[in-house]
Amino acid sequence: MRVDAIAVRLRPRTPMEAADLGTRLCQSAARDVYLCLCLAAIPVAVLSAASAELARWLPALVIWLAKPWLDRSILFVLSRAAFGQRTSPADLWRHQRQVWWSQLLHTLTQRRLSPWRSLTQPVYQLEGVRLLKAGARVRQIRRRKVGAALMVTGAYTLAELCLLIALLSLLFWFAPEGDSSMTRDLLSGVLPTFLAVAYPIAYGLVVLFLEPFYVAAGFGIYLNRRAELEAWDIEQEFRRAFA
Repeated sequence: MRVDAIAVRLRPRTPMEAADLGTRLCQSAARDVYLCLCLAAIPVAVLSAASAELARWLPALVIWLAKPWLDRSILFVLSRAAFGQRTSPADLWRHQRQVWWSQLLHTLTQRRLSPWRSLTQPVYQLEGVRLLKAGARVRQIRRRKVGAALMVTGAYTLAELCLLIALLSLLFWFAPEGDSSMTRDLLSGVLPTFLAVAYPIAYGLVVLFLEPFYVAAGFGIYLNRRAELEAWDIEQEFRRAFA
């Protein structure tokens, strides 16, 4: 790790300050993040749409299951942005084997169920630690930071839910005046076809918008933890002082 190449100014931060640092990093690299995320989201969108033929509830489930896989593309862009590097969809495509297909089964199973995956995902993806030997390193990174990681997950889950409800409510706000059929169907326990179609679309848009900031918040906490463990902030200041 070349500490002198890190574009982020490292200093001792609380976990929430570190999460804010990650959010600001995501804002600064937003164009690259969203372009690459859209590229990764294409196969997820196709698979989600195709699953609607099997059951109405499957499209949203496919998106939910694919979130850790999408996170890998986001983290790839953010990790390069932390060193001042731009990332284009072509860069992501060239590194697709490492980003998309490495540890695929682990990503779609254990990572999906991890409530602190935004904090520990960089260990698996960026440090090159083999899965069978990653346990000790993950515990070291997670120590005294679990509460912050859980808080980040909880906050973004709540934000995701609020945005989803807000988008779906637009269907009722813009319904023709006097048409109460949508409300009547819902109260009777019948899921209207329009809602079955709108729900996965709205959920996909919310995930597309919020997921980069969730990954970035965890990445910021991870960088702060690495700085604590390995005194990156001190080394960075010395290198700058004597450059």
